[in-house]
Amino acid sequence: MKVRKPVVTDMFYPGTARGVVEQIEWCYKDKLGPGAVPQVNIKGQREIIALVVPHAGYVYSGPVAAHAYKELANDGIPDTVVIIGPNHTGYGPAVSVWAKGEWKTPLGEIKINEELAGNLLGGIIQADEAAHLYEHSIEVQIPWLQHLYKEDVKIVPITMMAQDIKTAREVGYAISRAGDNIVIIASSDFTHYEPQSIATEKDRSMIEAIIDLDEEKLYQQREILNSTMCGVGPVASAIVVAKEMKAKEATLLKYATSGDAVGDFSQVVGYASIVIKR
Repeated sequence: MKVRKPVVTDMFYPGTARGVVEQIEWCYKDKLGPGAVPQVNIKGQREIIALVVPHAGYVYSGPVAAHAYKELANDGIPDTVVIIGPNHTGYGPAVSVWAKGEWKTPLGEIKINEELAGNLLGGIIQADEAAHLYEHSIEVQIPWLQHLYKEDVKIVPITMMAQDIKTAREVGYAISRAGDNIVIIASSDFTHYEPQSIATEKDRSMIEAIIDLDEEKLYQQREILNSTMCGVGPVASAIVVAKEMKAKEATLLKYATSGDAVGDFSQVVGYASIVIKR
């Protein structure tokens, strides 16, 4: 069985199970977090189609991410979480799916939904592992899922090197046809390394496009603002999936920056958690 081993432990999050649990619970309870560690609502109505979640080190973006995972816990138990992240490493083809086996973190193993992954393949979407070997944007989401669901959900990891709107739409349409009880996590940070006032203004406009469920507006705003949002393709794909699955609303759960987390506002990175529901 193919096992993808963790590569950013002790950098983005702790390298031991106890350390991961303690830091995730700290994120929930932090002043920027939702305030309490959630319990999974097994009778949840499963209204969530997609979430936008940041992927920086937990000390920076974890409390913002915690808002998304609290919402997910309240929503019930999906069968599969499709995690779409940007390709920061440059390895692999335009769109890469880790299609078989499982991923490992300090909290254990989580299995790939191999049938769903196989249904996505074709066109620009290829089965490929090289793109995932050193990429953090998907890995950092998985301990959150394990903390909530243990082994009760499967994943499909997709990393996008090509993030143009045509590719994003192709990925989104493919996912929308692939399964029913799924949740999409679009892994993205927003503005990178600009002063707090500039970052928050740019990010406000990008978030407005997401709330409007308008992927074309998202790309237009990125061009106008010269936004350094790193996961525009994954987020646009999530918007396409959501509209195909009859999404009714998108809501900003939390926005903050690395400056809000650590007190240095000179060169911040922006983080947002956004939920899209039926």
